[in-house]
Amino acid sequence: MADETIPANPEDADGATPHVDTASSGDSPADINDAFGVSDVLDAVTKERDEFKDLALRLQADFDNFRKRVANQMVDDVDRATGKLVESILPVLDACEAAAAHGVQGIESVWSALLGSLQKQGLEALDLADKPFDPATADAVVHDPGDEGSTGPVVVEVLRTGYRWKGRVVRAAMVKVKG
Repeated sequence: MADETIPANPEDADGATPHVDTASSGDSPADINDAFGVSDVLDAVTKERDEFKDLALRLQADFDNFRKRVANQMVDDVDRATGKLVESILPVLDACEAAAAHGVQGIESVWSALLGSLQKQGLEALDLADKPFDPATADAVVHDPGDEGSTGPVVVEVLRTGYRWKGRVVRAAMVKVKG
């Protein structure tokens, strides 16, 4: 027996793979799988896979929401910063407007170029003359008594132009109201 060698591979000496005959024992492959708990393991792995899939989908949705929120916040930050820049330029517009009102020559082209550039970016001058007074867009600095049948205060004169930047009032107008 000492001279017998065990082959290194599971093949028989004649080169054929050993075959287990399950048909003679009367067990079906499903019965053998159940005997070894394969279906239980498969169910557990499937459940774990589904949990990881749900987790991955939730994380992906959270990341998409985060990305959208950051993009919106960036846009808001840029709008706020440019609004502050526009606010700092408004005294220059006021000076140009006053110079044009006093008949200074050559200022109209500079004023209209500056105002035109800012309007292209989202600046709007508030047109409040002869309209009902709205404290959200104007500060009443002069008040004249109204007529007997007036419905409410009306802007009769704009003393300083108000501006709106991308839908938000950056500077309220100074107005004279009647009523």
